[in-house]
Amino acid sequence: MKNTDATPEYETLEIGTPLDYTSDVYRVYFEVRDFEGVFKNVISEFLGPETAEKIETLSHGYEIELPIQCIPEVIVWLTNENIAVYQVVRYAKTNKTWG
Repeated sequence: MKNTDATPEYETLEIGTPLDYTSDVYRVYFEVRDFEGVFKNVISEFLGPETAEKIETLSHGYEIELPIQCIPEVIVWLTNENIAVYQVVRYAKTNKTWG
């Protein structure tokens, strides 16, 4: 059930769920074993080079910003390229929008 009394309106019980098909952008951590930089190549192909330039490299993975509904598809792309995904963590929504 959606909380229609939230202020501002976007703060609902459904925020950050699989039902979020908005253009809202979230910071997401992908913990992967990236052999020879394949992760960045796959993400560049999926998200485009401009977004790929904003990937933050961490010790065991990467942080990127994208809409929540992209996460399952990114995982499929990564596994199709034989990149093991060990963890995905969705952080808070940013003040950016997709598109």
